[in-house]
Amino acid sequence: MKKYYFIAVIFVFGMVGLTNAQITGSVLDEEGTPLPGASIVIKGTTTGTTTDFDGNFTIEVSMGDILVVSYIGFETLEVTVNNTVMNIRLTSGVALSEVIIVGSRNPNRTATESTVPVDVIDMTELNNVAPQVNLNQILNYVAPSFTSNTQTISDGTDHIDPASLRGLGPDQVLVLINGKRRHTSSLINVNGTFGRGSVGTDLNAIPAAAIQRIEVLRDGAAAQYGSDAIAGVINIILNKNVNELTTTVTTGANFTKNANDQTGGVDGATTNLSASYGIPLGDNGGFINLSGDFDVREDYSRMKEWEGTIFNLYNTVERVASSDGYDIANLLDDDVADVIQYTDQAGIDRNGATTKEDLRTILGADATTTELAARGQQRSDYNMRVGQSALRGGRLFANFSLPLDDIGTTLYSFAGISSRTGNSAGFYRLPNQSRTYTPAYINGFLPEINSNIKDQSLSIGIKGMVGDWNVDLSNTYGKNSFLYTIGNTFNASMQNASPTFFDAGGFSFLQNTSNLDITQFFEDVMYGLNIAFGAEYRVENYDIVAGEEPSYAQYTANGQRITLASQQPSQDFFGNSRPGGSQVFPGFAPSNELSRGRSSVAGYFDVEADFSEAFLASFASRYENYSDFGGTINFKLAGRFKATDNLNIRGALNTGFRAPSLHQINFNSTSTIFDNQGNPQEVGTFANDSRAAKLLGIPQLKEETSQSVSLGLTAKIPDANLTITVDGYFVKINDRVVYTGQFSGPGTGTELDNLLRQANATAASFFANAIDTESKGLDIVLTHRTDLGANWRLKSDLAGTLSKTKKVGDINASEVLRNAGLIDTYFPEDSRVYLEEAVPRTKINLSNSLTSDKFIIFLRNVYFGEVTEATTTVANQQVFGTKLVTDLSVGYKATDALTLTIGANNLFDIYPDRAKDEFGNRSDGRFDWSRRAQQFGIGGRFLFARVNFTLK
Repeated sequence: MKKYYFIAVIFVFGMVGLTNAQITGSVLDEEGTPLPGASIVIKGTTTGTTTDFDGNFTIEVSMGDILVVSYIGFETLEVTVNNTVMNIRLTSGVALSEVIIVGSRNPNRTATESTVPVDVIDMTELNNVAPQVNLNQILNYVAPSFTSNTQTISDGTDHIDPASLRGLGPDQVLVLINGKRRHTSSLINVNGTFGRGSVGTDLNAIPAAAIQRIEVLRDGAAAQYGSDAIAGVINIILNKNVNELTTTVTTGANFTKNANDQTGGVDGATTNLSASYGIPLGDNGGFINLSGDFDVREDYSRMKEWEGTIFNLYNTVERVASSDGYDIANLLDDDVADVIQYTDQAGIDRNGATTKEDLRTILGADATTTELAARGQQRSDYNMRVGQSALRGGRLFANFSLPLDDIGTTLYSFAGISSRTGNSAGFYRLPNQSRTYTPAYINGFLPEINSNIKDQSLSIGIKGMVGDWNVDLSNTYGKNSFLYTIGNTFNASMQNASPTFFDAGGFSFLQNTSNLDITQFFEDVMYGLNIAFGAEYRVENYDIVAGEEPSYAQYTANGQRITLASQQPSQDFFGNSRPGGSQVFPGFAPSNELSRGRSSVAGYFDVEADFSEAFLASFASRYENYSDFGGTINFKLAGRFKATDNLNIRGALNTGFRAPSLHQINFNSTSTIFDNQGNPQEVGTFANDSRAAKLLGIPQLKEETSQSVSLGLTAKIPDANLTITVDGYFVKINDRVVYTGQFSGPGTGTELDNLLRQANATAASFFANAIDTESKGLDIVLTHRTDLGANWRLKSDLAGTLSKTKKVGDINASEVLRNAGLIDTYFPEDSRVYLEEAVPRTKINLSNSLTSDKFIIFLRNVYFGEVTEATTTVANQQVFGTKLVTDLSVGYKATDALTLTIGANNLFDIYPDRAKDEFGNRSDGRFDWSRRAQQFGIGGRFLFARVNFTLK
């Protein structure tokens, strides 16, 4: 790969020339570490050399010649020869002029010369100065086209953050590591969040310490890389550093006016410990780099106080009876004598009532105020945990390369493992609800979801020359599993027999991808011609594992598991049926359990030609065939015209596709879904080949298809050290897969009613190719660098995106749904808002980094556009206004090895707009800030301190 870098540098600067007297020297980084493999070329010539393993070089030059010195990840430097011995230092920072891997298979292409927009993000710098430590949040504050936020009260999505590019879905972004396809998460988002119904990649399974840089391709690339690349590609380049041990400890917490349920103070403490170390291998630049981290994140809540009812008079009777030593489980018997006794003892006027029916009317009255006083409690004792889940996890990545000869044959590999446990809570189960078995929880309970998320990946390959062709053969394996254990909960239908802790089962996803890639760059054809072709074979498998029986089953009052529609579940005193399964997340039943696999085979051809010094064009085509739904062929045509030495105009046309995930095709379960007012409903998700889907006329899933166009320019203003890129885009997606609304049975004993009953559900949802969408937008990036005196350097980046996505045309629904008047359930209004308005359509980022030999001062302002509450009722769709969030950090280099940094994310403690009562979305005080429309989270000001220790 280094060979390609050297060729790239030569072509970027177009050098030809002669050699002369010999000089020697070394190339070092800012801290004096040698840079092996750095390129040194005499400006205006093709004469050059590279540094050896110790960073030393020798070259024939003349005094007064200019040397162009470059190294991947560092700013290119021009130095005038004025001595026979020269020690040259390069400044770190990935510039837009560096060679990129993603978006083009030409080994010489740079970001500003590419036909499509590519952001290059230097993680080395961000790891030192940015407040964020997990990858999703780092990208959310750096790349305007990227959106990701921590979710709340959304089941498993509390533990894995969905992410998107250009406002499209999380499953329309392809993630690569070192250019190889990364597997997705096993979790599918079915609760109330942006990206509902989609499957994304768990970026937080990758330690930031393991990453050298990130390339974000903001253009459709399915014709180059296959499924999932409709919105773009994120390529993560792993560390290659050797002979350097870097350890970093970052700790911080929210110091905010709304901490601790809005009483103020400190909460949500986070600590991250990371390390990276590389060892050289062999004499030709081989290495192995090990990087990992461990972190602990505490939960926090932003719910001030529950404002709804908590107790009824029956709860008063229970309290009095319990105080008398009576087993209140006996109050549920048909004999009401004991209920009457304790009703009278509590001083409740029965008004002559002696039957259960009459007592239900009286004892159902609200008693919240008196009961809180009698029990010595406050309303806030019944708060939920509305905010951040608790997480604890560790990640380890290895990156390996070993040249086998002197002509570029290289064995390479990278691998990663991660383990993460999480804890989040659901809706509080209140004493006056049938969901609460008060003999076990007399004051109700807050059920908790405990997650166990594991991730493994391994890629191994060999590359080298076969004749004049570069050949790369590789295999990449990845697996993600997500298991649920539900704590502090209850199967209410089991009554006294219920445990309080359940194994609820879970799921896993496996992907194995084999690739053969062949390329050759023809220097002497036109002004350069690159040809690439190859093949891919991918195998995937999706598993659902059942939980223990009480986690999913519903029982009669006699403790019999309900398997027939004629059986009745146990009831509370008021005759309400008690739900089955572990509350907050019912477990997977054996009927949900499955193992489904598929395979795909693909072939591609890619050609990129410089027809002249000014005009570049590329064409890519890819055919892919899936075992479960067939084949698709896609194309990409792109070009770049160099209007002047400093101005490029570029554009691209794409067709693309996204195969429905195995999760979307096969996922089936029953989940507790709460509406905007906090009312629970047991919603069964049924596969599209199920009988329930056939009854409603919901077809089998098929691939999404897309057409897109982009047009932009890149400009350099050398005198001002300024680089500008502007790119507009339009993307049309047909047959987009969405998660439907909730279809309720007629309640008349129909076949659909029976199917719902068997699934322990009251409503049904599905995945369906329900809609077509159009997305358009504009991305702008300005980069400026300048020296301020002898020691100070200023780097400024202004990046912004303006985007809009909307549903177009009629909903793709069957006649069965149309005739039944169920179109608004098939694609409900809240789904439209999630798609179009629930994440910022405008985001602008201005970052400034001021550095000297001793100090690093980092200032960043991020402007988040407005978002809309996702509700099914238009009148409830509150719009939350724009906000500006400021980050500031100051680093001090105490010694060559030790750097100390302090700083803040959201320095001025900015929050999104509060939910207003008139829109009806506060859910009796549960949600003072929206959980469905996310801009930048509700954590408030986060202060941190960091210690970085580097040994070389």
